Amino acid sequence: MKQENFDEIINKFMNLANPEHRYSSFDYCYNYFFTVEDLTKDMEKSCFELAFYLASWGMFRGSSFLLQKSARHFVKTIEYINSLDKNIWEIDVDKYNYENINKIIEIYNKIDKIAVIGWSRSITLVTKILLGVFGFVPAYDQYFCDAFRTLSKGKCGFRSFNKESLNIINDFYNQNNEKIDTISNKTFTYDFLTEKKLT
Repeated sequence: MKQENFDEIINKFMNLANPEHRYSSFDYCYNYFFTVEDLTKDMEKSCFELAFYLASWGMFRGSSFLLQKSARHFVKTIEYINSLDKNIWEIDVDKYNYENINKIIEIYNKIDKIAVIGWSRSITLVTKILLGVFGFVPAYDQYFCDAFRTLSKGKCGFRSFNKESLNIINDFYNQNNEKIDTISNKTFTYDFLTEKKLT
């Protein structure tokens, strides 16, 4: 990816971000799951945090089975997430080693089994859950998969969530880590109550 394209895409996203934009639903979801010690203590709030983020990011529209579900559908997903060790939140793309990739895939498979009911687009839904809760993978939506299918030059179709696709994401990071880290170090999530960025 050319430098000017990288900057243009990032700046376009940054210019849209504000506390009431739908993009900030990620901020509120991630901050909640990262900071709350016991997610089952207020199960209703936990389910609604996840459900609203997913709705805001397009997962309750069209042919999605979620259109017929309430937030309570996510109770078992919340219980599973709550059972995980908090060190899971320390995994990021710069730590995609053999052990962590296996952990990510294990979590993906478990949430896929718990949260998805007979839907062919489960990869998009489950990776959006992983993104919003843990922040350790991108959402495998159409735009991301099309882009990385091209960037990988046919090495991976990005039609399945697997080690190969995660390794290609890690390779992309390693090739662009200076630029990505610079952007990351000056990008912060919004706090819901204060509307200020958390530093």
